[in-house]
Amino acid sequence: MAGQGFLGWTAARRGRAAVLLPAGRVVAGRFPTGRVLVVLVLVVLVLTGALPAGGCAGAPGRDTTGREVQRMLDDRAAAVLRHDEAGYLSAVDPSARQLTAAGRAEFANLSALPLRSWEYRLTEVRRSGDRAAADAELRYRLDGFDASPATAGRRLELAERDGRWYITADRPGPGAAQPLWQQGDIEVVRGTHSLVLGAGQQQARLRKIAADADRAVPAVSAAWGGAWPGRVVVLVPGSLDAMGRLLGAPAEQYRGVAAVTTGLAAAPGEAGGPAPADRVTVNPEAYEALGDHGRRFVLTHETAHVATRAHTSAATPLWLSEGFADWAAYRGTGRDARETAPELRRAVLGGDLPGALPADGDFRFGGGERALGRAYEGGLLACELIAARWGEDRLRAFYRAVGAAESRDGAMDSAFGEVLGTSRDRFTADWREYLVERLGR
Repeated sequence: MAGQGFLGWTAARRGRAAVLLPAGRVVAGRFPTGRVLVVLVLVVLVLTGALPAGGCAGAPGRDTTGREVQRMLDDRAAAVLRHDEAGYLSAVDPSARQLTAAGRAEFANLSALPLRSWEYRLTEVRRSGDRAAADAELRYRLDGFDASPATAGRRLELAERDGRWYITADRPGPGAAQPLWQQGDIEVVRGTHSLVLGAGQQQARLRKIAADADRAVPAVSAAWGGAWPGRVVVLVPGSLDAMGRLLGAPAEQYRGVAAVTTGLAAAPGEAGGPAPADRVTVNPEAYEALGDHGRRFVLTHETAHVATRAHTSAATPLWLSEGFADWAAYRGTGRDARETAPELRRAVLGGDLPGALPADGDFRFGGGERALGRAYEGGLLACELIAARWGEDRLRAFYRAVGAAESRDGAMDSAFGEVLGTSRDRFTADWREYLVERLGR
């Protein structure tokens, strides 16, 4: 998530996956008394036409709006995959000329992407006469890079004309971000282990980023043990403001942030499943200001997040996920702890030895760069200690064991005991001694 010092800050965002029950599924269970409880789960049945939009069960007639809109979106998705511009634009209201022009540019960008799949899933439709608003989840996969779909929420405005529904507006859904293909002409660069997509960027610049990513992937494979797909997708927006739109957050939040990794962390107890569709997003301004070593460090750190994502869950503390990513990025560089942990060294030399491993709250921006640096460096040296004393295989096993826990409660204690044969308190004491040994001179 973050580098430090002259390298510039990097960050990662953790998401959560949701499980949707299919409409009409019957779930059976038992009360402690032995009585059987049968629950009928009805999930958004209005989308299938089983319930009238805005109405209730048993009302006369059936509103098929959801079914018709889904069919229109299915046709649009099929047009994307067969590179059919006319079919893609046929979903747009013919009177919406601006939307049609934007659709042509968007379709050209989509045609440049190596898409393996593209689909829309309606989640809600709200009809009022010949107008409607709909929320949908866009799911797509990049061929050769995504084992699982990437997702993006969309909010559509619709109009019915001559018995057919058309799109009159297509925007990011609540809390969703603007996709790269809506930010300008896309350039695509394929590396040996990477796919770099840029908007408003020159090919030469993207090739340099692909070269950095291609060096990062084998370095991460060596650190993580090779148990990941060994590919990374890097997005390069045209500016800091565009980066903010791409991530759905204020651009100022990422000033000085060289790169961000976004993706869904596994739910507790579900780590180790299919690799999620992670994306590394580069801040073109901060990244360009780094030297060669800094750029390589940043992309190696972020690529480590991609490699470990399937084994990262809500049970994984940030000191472990960020510490491992920093450890993977520094591994094999020959850098001394006095170089990799300058803020923590300053604290140790000043008599301010941390009393505990960094808490998740210590990694939040806003507390000052020095405090943030100490948090990342503390995680780095904790992972370095495990690798040095128990071996790199145990560090990897420890990471996986923590991520696989059913909940955060007890996850660390269990992993310390089962994998390292120690306790959290004993490890913390050893870590504090290690800080003095490595930094107190």
